[in-house]
Amino acid sequence: MVSTAGLDEFLQARPRLYRIACRITGNPHEAEELVQDVWVRWQRTDRSTVADPQAFLATVASRLAINLVQSARRRHETAVGPWLPDERVASGPDPQVYAENREAFAVAVQLLKDRLSPAERATYVLREGFDYPYREIAETLRIGAPNARQLVKRARDRLAQEVLAPEAV
Repeated sequence: MVSTAGLDEFLQARPRLYRIACRITGNPHEAEELVQDVWVRWQRTDRSTVADPQAFLATVASRLAINLVQSARRRHETAVGPWLPDERVASGPDPQVYAENREAFAVAVQLLKDRLSPAERATYVLREGFDYPYREIAETLRIGAPNARQLVKRARDRLAQEVLAPEAV
């Protein structure tokens, strides 16, 4: 029988964990599996030693996602096609605006996946997508705060370079 201790904290964090995992892995199915792995790890954790459950869960999700992206199995697999989860795209009453937003989102996701290393992608997503302070990013990824700043800067520079000269990259 599975314990329900810690269930409230996990359910509160679950949507955020999914977004973190989805943005880092670039695959909603892998992100869902990863969130399930976070739940299993959360159940095995002595929660009396956890000061901030939300931060702990986000850290576990980020690290698992980075490990997945860097794994040998993942490097040898190729995606069948692009994914675009509809709930991520801003929609409105105008179909033209919806289509433009969907296309812009697809381009942004592809840029993140193709142009950034897993570490750059993780730091960029945590900083730009979730507004984490550099100190928390550093703690989450077990790197120094200056390294986190540098990775975010490098990611911004690469993405800006792509926007300014897409055919040159």
